[in-house]
Amino acid sequence: MSDLFEPLDDRPAYRQIANVIEQRIVCRSLRTGDALPSETDLARQFGVNRSTIREAIRELEIHGLIGRGRGEKRLRVTRPEPRNISSGVSRALALNDVTFLELWEAMMAIEPAAAQYAALRRTPAQLQTLVRTGARFARDAADSAAAVAAVIDFFTAVADASNNQVLALSQSPLNLLLAPALTTLIDRIPQARSRIQDAQSRITAAIELKRSEQARTWMEKHIRDFRRGYELGSPL
Repeated sequence: MSDLFEPLDDRPAYRQIANVIEQRIVCRSLRTGDALPSETDLARQFGVNRSTIREAIRELEIHGLIGRGRGEKRLRVTRPEPRNISSGVSRALALNDVTFLELWEAMMAIEPAAAQYAALRRTPAQLQTLVRTGARFARDAADSAAAVAAVIDFFTAVADASNNQVLALSQSPLNLLLAPALTTLIDRIPQARSRIQDAQSRITAAIELKRSEQARTWMEKHIRDFRRGYELGSPL
């Protein structure tokens, strides 16, 4: 039986091992559910001791790329949860000092497309989630923190209803960057709550009626309005 991995060169070991295994997973040489060799066999193949392998495994587990099933000792390739992906991307964006304008441009690229496809592809259950999320914003609008959470959940519900994994995964990290700007908008612009509620109602109605262009147009208006409100509410 041929070895799955080759010994390492002299670069830092545990992270290099994690990177090599991650590359195999990303390129689908290793697929979800595939079993990894034992720690002992991995240590032999990479030419390191088992403690180094354990460090690499720990890093891969944190990112949701490998894990063990209930009652199972064998490590297997797993599919990372979207929240693990989005939190890592959001952290990277924040550390690179992403500006509000950059965030807004990304939203303009993603949110209208998500609304358009949601109108074409949404399921009855996804529509109900969208309706409930909009109702929650209307109910909780007086509480800034709850209102911001409801707006973010609305965008998430639209992206999920698009049934496009790339759109949903691209949109999710933006939500974690969106909260501070939304808080500024809701706290400082008196009409912000009513305008958000109106936009959500119109987007939801278009998605319910499967009017894709209308859903896209209203989402574009909503995101443009968001920028205008943020600029009005930001201190000079």
